[in-house]
Amino acid sequence: MDVIEPLAFLLGTWRVDRRINDHRTGSLGTFRGVATFSEFVRSNASPRTVSLRLHETGHLHLGTFRGLAERSLDFVQTDQSVVQTFFLSGQPFVNLDLRSGTSNSWHHCGLDHYEITFDVRSDDVYEETWRVSGPEKDFEATSVMKRERQRGATHDVTSSRLASPYGRSVILN
Repeated sequence: MDVIEPLAFLLGTWRVDRRINDHRTGSLGTFRGVATFSEFVRSNASPRTVSLRLHETGHLHLGTFRGLAERSLDFVQTDQSVVQTFFLSGQPFVNLDLRSGTSNSWHHCGLDHYEITFDVRSDDVYEETWRVSGPEKDFEATSVMKRERQRGATHDVTSSRLASPYGRSVILN
């Protein structure tokens, strides 16, 4: 599925169901939680730069660990259909180009290599796969993200508007 305006597509709350395979230890794990993409203004960006902050929180079971886990990333629109992701430190992570509905990106963290695949399945579902290998890490994590709808809310990825019956409209352009 093609995505012309990726930030409009991502905006909102998603249920996360992640499967983790740690090849180094042989552990299989899961993460279940919520991911929220909300608007924000980056301190070093121009006022017209459109940005979302992803904050993900939930329960992680991996090996002997059972507990809460979270992550955050910034998503900044670089042109109409390409998004640059950043760690909260400001360090660039990967680019997402969802024009075809699928994006493949790579990132090096020290000697470890990250391959991120992002695949849009429908207006309300996308899948994200991280393959990480190197001297420090060796795992694969696949997340299925399903949009949580507020009662009466509509979402149309062909436009840049998320409208809700509560009077909130967001225009991303």
